[in-house]
Amino acid sequence: MEKPGKDGGHCSGAECHGGPGSICDCEGTLDNPAKGLLSILRKLKSTPDQEVRILLLGLDNAGKTTLLKQLASEDISHITPTQGFNIKSVQSQGFKLNVWDIGGQRKIRPYWRNYFENTDILIYVIDSADRKRFEETGQELAELLDEEKLSGVPVLIFANKQDLLTAAPASEIAEGLNLHTIRDRVWQIQSCSALSGEGVQDGMNWVCKNVSAKKK
Repeated sequence: MEKPGKDGGHCSGAECHGGPGSICDCEGTLDNPAKGLLSILRKLKSTPDQEVRILLLGLDNAGKTTLLKQLASEDISHITPTQGFNIKSVQSQGFKLNVWDIGGQRKIRPYWRNYFENTDILIYVIDSADRKRFEETGQELAELLDEEKLSGVPVLIFANKQDLLTAAPASEIAEGLNLHTIRDRVWQIQSCSALSGEGVQDGMNWVCKNVSAKKK
């Protein structure tokens, strides 16, 4: 069972490992994200593909870690809440996508800002079936979009858990969160099920397209 290090980040096991398409699988603590990750970052920098830093955020239980494991083609049968952070790197369309998955519990959210620096893409995950928390998740998203260090950063909103009968459609969520008022960046809302994988690749295609345009 993978556990975040108490004194800093560490790789799970003797070496960094991941599933197909993934070159690393690390966890760490929130107050010192750099400690213990120097070796993995060196590995990332030594690769020829163009690197992209993706920040994966959302409320607790939104499905962020399941989504991340789905991207890395890993087993999603057993997921535990992220108490610190996970980082995985997946290759897609000539890019090396370094995805930082940060825990979404209320007590953890103040630490999110430690990860804003040099973000290329923000992915925000919403539990489409948890209507009682739409106001809360909308407020958190609005605060993220107001952050200076995330100014102009393209944002992909995954309307997750569409496999549930109670899930609100992406169009309803977009209207409820007033996404049409976003004018300072490109954005997209994508229906998906992290559990089945449906819609996930469509969202990542959008990510690669916009990263390509941004880095030209």
